[in-house]
Amino acid sequence: MSGTGPPPPERTARRAPVASPGVPAWSPLSVRRLRGRAVVRDPDEAHRASTPLELLFDLTCVVAVSRAAAALHHELVEGHVVDGVAGFAAGFFAVWWAWMNVTWFASAHDSDDPAHRVLTFVQMAGVVVLAAGIARAVEDGDFLVVTVGYAIMRLALVVEWLRVARDVPETRRRALRYAVGIAGMQVLWFARLALPAGPRAASVVVLAIGELLVPAWAERADRPIFHLGHIEERYGLFTIIVLGESILSSTVGFEAVVGERGLGAELVAIGLGGLVLAFASWWLYFDHPGHVSPSAAASFRWGYAHLLVFAALAAVGAGASVAAEASGGHGDERVAALAVAVPAAGYLLGLAVVMLVTGTGAGDLMVWPKLAAVPVLLLAGAALPLGLAVPACAAVMVVLAVWMALVGPPQRADHRAQP
Repeated sequence: MSGTGPPPPERTARRAPVASPGVPAWSPLSVRRLRGRAVVRDPDEAHRASTPLELLFDLTCVVAVSRAAAALHHELVEGHVVDGVAGFAAGFFAVWWAWMNVTWFASAHDSDDPAHRVLTFVQMAGVVVLAAGIARAVEDGDFLVVTVGYAIMRLALVVEWLRVARDVPETRRRALRYAVGIAGMQVLWFARLALPAGPRAASVVVLAIGELLVPAWAERADRPIFHLGHIEERYGLFTIIVLGESILSSTVGFEAVVGERGLGAELVAIGLGGLVLAFASWWLYFDHPGHVSPSAAASFRWGYAHLLVFAALAAVGAGASVAAEASGGHGDERVAALAVAVPAAGYLLGLAVVMLVTGTGAGDLMVWPKLAAVPVLLLAGAALPLGLAVPACAAVMVVLAVWMALVGPPQRADHRAQP
């Protein structure tokens, strides 16, 4: 998907003029300014950073992530493990995929004009609608509200791509492919609601794969357009926000048990273990060479591989909350222990996959310890008592963080490199 298309179109700086040709950008009270113009951002633009609008969109998405984690927590406490995991996976995919599309679109085409801002607000509204329907989807299997919210987000993005097709002729074929592909998938998502229960559940996987294939098809019409440093920063910021949501989720469960039963030794061990696990997760992500700006050739693989990383981080918080409640007598302790161990293992596996898909070998000192720790975490969740399982998982993550420090910080070639 990289390096084989026609020469890239002329790039424009971040704050492009929004008036039509022939109308000065400073012209007062220009109605045409409200329409604006789509742009192509310069992939080599200096000092490119996330905008306040992007950060607001991130926070909106985290509301939906929080609702998905809360629904997972509820189902695990009730013993509905399969339904809870499947519903969480579907809901989280919808949020993550919408976030990822907005992020990569903005990296290439953020015009910061009124139309772009309003369309981004519409997508935020879609996130809120989706968040409102997640509990019903996970607990009752009713995905109507989630589907409506998802469609609002995606159709607003279709309008964004149509603006690019209108205003940037050099990338029109690519933009139209995105618009057609995204719109077509929304028709299929609504058609899915009419299927019987069995096929309806299986269709989520098929349609998710279809969503993932749309960018692969669209980008074949041109070279990928994005800012390496901007994309890396956006992913890092989303990691921090999801980590914060995870800490909040576990804190809520901890607080509820303390209020009901008081502060016991097992609860303290679970609470401290969950907090240390979050800290070590941060360390492992940000002191990790697999997260230095991806090359154009590996960009989409790098972006897709983060699905497991983000989902696992969100699920760890739900698992820690389940563990806290199980220590207070609510829920099965083995399910609670695995609710922490499995997402922690998934997180390490996700970090390893991110490196593997960007060309790092499995025998690398930054990869094989993570892969080796996965069965250790799963064994801790499956065999140790709850009061030991959570601290043991945290200890494994701390050992990996120490290993990172012993091996040495990565040599960074991007904008954060030290002189």
